[in-house]
Amino acid sequence: MMPLTLAGVGEQNTVKRVAGKPEVKKHLENLGFVVGSDVTVLNSIGENVIVKVKEARIAISAEMAQKIYV
Repeated sequence: MMPLTLAGVGEQNTVKRVAGKPEVKKHLENLGFVVGSDVTVLNSIGENVIVKVKEARIAISAEMAQKIYV
């Protein structure tokens, strides 16, 4: 298990855990980052990432990406 920031571009991974305060977890779940969902890193700019989750493209900060474990 590793944070999403360490996943390679083009890799499809499965969300294993979402960490953080309850309001942060709820926000990430609303974006589609729920345990068991597939997530693909499309691009990485610094540690910020653009991912595909549930047929949507989402840009998230490194801080948020580090709370998503794949």
